[in-house]
Amino acid sequence: MAGKTDESKISRYAGRLLAQVKRIGGQMLMSRKLDPGQNKCQLALAESPQMNQQQILPVDNLTELMEFVLLGFVAMPHFQWFLFGLFLIIYTIILMSNGTIFLITKMDSALQSPMYFFLANFSFLEICYVSTTLPRMLMNLGNQRRTISLGACAAQMCFVLIFGSTECLLLALMAYDRHVTICNPLHYPLVMNHRVCIQLVTGSWTTGIQVMIVQTYQIFSLPFCGSNQINHFFCDIFPILKLACGDTFVNEMLVYTVAMLFVMVPFLLILGSYSKIISNILKLPSATSRAKVSLPAHLILWLWCYSLDQPLLHI
Repeated sequence: MAGKTDESKISRYAGRLLAQVKRIGGQMLMSRKLDPGQNKCQLALAESPQMNQQQILPVDNLTELMEFVLLGFVAMPHFQWFLFGLFLIIYTIILMSNGTIFLITKMDSALQSPMYFFLANFSFLEICYVSTTLPRMLMNLGNQRRTISLGACAAQMCFVLIFGSTECLLLALMAYDRHVTICNPLHYPLVMNHRVCIQLVTGSWTTGIQVMIVQTYQIFSLPFCGSNQINHFFCDIFPILKLACGDTFVNEMLVYTVAMLFVMVPFLLILGSYSKIISNILKLPSATSRAKVSLPAHLILWLWCYSLDQPLLHI
């Protein structure tokens, strides 16, 4: 009897202990659910999705975007092969036409004047300019991969800026060459000799290379976070700046300043040169109308570059 009594006491004690453990566990669970500090944190996160997506990102994600995705023409999936064929034809025509001009001006001894020297350099620049964007765009249209590494994107932007800015400066030099030819024909052999032409072209290349390398470095020194999708078919300045974190106002102002120096200033110089040329041509007698022959070709080239060629890369 004593053994049964002890067993019953032990079972009662065990039952009470188990009930106390269950009660304490339930109180801890309820206090965890009703923790006001945690509820406030969850409410704050739910009410500010921008902080949830941007400020709570790990620090490593701010600078470790190692590749971008080019979204150019992604909205037209059924026209990919049509666009591939169209731009392939355009690229082939540009290569053949400018390559032919470059070879002819170098091989023909009768075409060694400053005008054809500048034209040969312009044809070479045009080949380089389109070759930095169209081949990759054709590759993206063909295999649909559309990814580009951070280094390749920076290199593409740098070369596009260098060749584009040098083209603008070279167009201004070509306009100045025509201005001296028509307005000061007696001084032309002295002013535009071969040595001066080489110095002018070298200066155009050197200026474009130095300024655009610095600008590209400043842009890609910014931290990138969030999306890596570039809404363009090549690495252009403003689509890249949209992916940067923080304030990009200073970088945008530098871009506009460089654009004024390399686009608007040559544009105004070209406009002034051709205005003076047209004014002098209208004063010439008909016997000297031979000078009018080369003017339409230069005007067409100028209008092509400023109205069609440059905007082609900013579709």
